[in-house]
Amino acid sequence: MVAMAYTVAFDGIDARLVQVQCAISPGLPGFSIVGLPDKAVSEARERVRAALTSMAIALPSQRISINLSPADMPKEGSHFDLPIALAVLAALDVVPHEEVSDLVALGELSLDGTLVPVIGALPAAVAAGDGDRSLMCPAACGAEAAWVDSVRVIAPTSLAQAISHLTGRAVLDPAVPGDVTHASGARCLSEVKGQERAKRGLEIAAAGRHHMLLVGSPGSGKSMLAARIPGILPALTPIEALETSMIHSLAGLLDDGGISRTRPFREPHHTASMAAIVGGGRGAKPGEISLAHNGVLFMDEFPEFPRAVLETLRQPIETGEVVVARANAHVRYPCRFMLVAAANPCKCGYLADAARACSRAPICGEDYMGRISGPLMDRFDLRIEVPPVAFTDLDLPMSGDTSADIAARVAQARAVQVARYDGHAGMWANADAQGAVLEQVATPDAEGRDLLLRVAERFGLSARGYHRVLRVARTIADLDGSADVRRNHIAEAVSFRLTLTKEV
Repeated sequence: MVAMAYTVAFDGIDARLVQVQCAISPGLPGFSIVGLPDKAVSEARERVRAALTSMAIALPSQRISINLSPADMPKEGSHFDLPIALAVLAALDVVPHEEVSDLVALGELSLDGTLVPVIGALPAAVAAGDGDRSLMCPAACGAEAAWVDSVRVIAPTSLAQAISHLTGRAVLDPAVPGDVTHASGARCLSEVKGQERAKRGLEIAAAGRHHMLLVGSPGSGKSMLAARIPGILPALTPIEALETSMIHSLAGLLDDGGISRTRPFREPHHTASMAAIVGGGRGAKPGEISLAHNGVLFMDEFPEFPRAVLETLRQPIETGEVVVARANAHVRYPCRFMLVAAANPCKCGYLADAARACSRAPICGEDYMGRISGPLMDRFDLRIEVPPVAFTDLDLPMSGDTSADIAARVAQARAVQVARYDGHAGMWANADAQGAVLEQVATPDAEGRDLLLRVAERFGLSARGYHRVLRVARTIADLDGSADVRRNHIAEAVSFRLTLTKEV
C-alpha cells in the first residue's frame, strides 16, 4: 500500500505542490528517496529515522521507498523532512491516511523530533490554499503562514505533537497571524541643511517611483538624503505587503511571522556579486533587486559596482521582473523597485574644486562617470547635482518641510495615480505608464509640447528620454494638483533630466 503526503517545491516566489509517496515492501531493509532530491533532501532519511527512534517508533525490517512526484522537478531544502516522516507514519498506520493526504506539510526535523523553522512558509500557505488543503509547519513559522486567510495553519512544535493532532489525541488550535509592523525612527528630511533642489527631487521620485541619480563631492549629503527616502514613501498596500513578504520569506527575512507595511530599503555594498544583486547562487535565490520589490534599491558609489552588474539592471528596470537562468533552473522573480544611485563626480571626488581636484581633471571625471553606460544613464528620470554645503549653513536651524509633510503630498499623488491606472495591467505609478496610456494621461498643453519638442531637438533626447520626461512632468503635475501637464511642469522635468550631461 502506498501512503501519500504533500509538500511544496519552490519556483521563484511560486510554490508547486509535490506528492510524497511512501511504499513499504518486502525485501532487504533500506530507506531510499527518489525524485531528483538534492543533498539536503537525501539526508532526510537519517533525520527521520533518528526522530522516529527518539519517539520509540521502530521502522520495519523492510524496504521503504519514498518518491517525490513529479519526479522531473528538482527538490531542494530541508523542509521535506516533515512530509516524508508523515508519509512513513501513514504507511505504518500510525496516523490516518486521509488526515495526512489533506495536508501540505513542510518542516525540518531535529534528531529528537523537534521541528526546526524553514524558509518559504508564506508561499507554501498560498499553494495550500489554492489546493484547498490545510498547512502543517513548525510553530516558529505558523504566524507567518497564517497571513493567508484561505488556509488553516497547524503549527506543532515537534513531530510527536503533530502525531497527537492527526490522531485526535490533542488537537491543536489554528495558528494566528503575526503582528503588522511599521518601521519606527525614520529620519526627517528637515534635518538636512540646504540641498533644497535635491529634496525636491526626492519628493518627485517618491511620488512617481522614478529612478534617480545623485552626484556630488564626498560629504555633500548624498547618502544622508537617500537614507531619508523611507520616511516619505507611503505604506505598502495589503497586496504589495503580501508580494514583498513572500520574497522575504524565501530569503528568511521575516521576523516572528510579522508582515511589514514599510517599503523595503536595500543598500548593497559595491563589492556585491552579480548573484547577490540580481539573484542566483545555490537554488537561484532572490537578489537585492527582488528584495527591494515595491521599495527602494539604494546603490552608493554607483560607478564602483562591476560593469557587468550595472548592465544587468537595465532589463529589470524596464520590465519589473528578472529571470534567473541557470543550467537546471529558470526562476522568475518580481523586482519593481525605485533605483536611487549615488556617485562622486570623479575618482578623487573634487572635480568642481580646482584647489582640491587631481591633476587629471577634467578627464578623470569623464573616465569615472563613463563607467555608467549611456543606455543605463538614459534610464534615470532624475539626475541631481548635490553641491557641498557651506560651513556657515551648518549652524543654521533645521528648515524646510518635514518628512511627514512631504509624505502627505506623496501619498496624495500616489492615490491619484492608483485611481488613474486602475484596470491597466502592469501600471501602478507614473513611472510605469507607457504607450497609449502615457499619451492619454501625460500629453502636455500647447506651450509645454512646444518646449519639449525644442528640448528634444536641441539636446537629442532619445525616445526613452522623451517619454521619461513626460512621466516626470505628469508626477510634478500630480504634486501640483493639476489635471493637465503644463509648460512649467515640463520645464521642471527637463531641468532634472539635463542637470548632469547634455548627452541624453
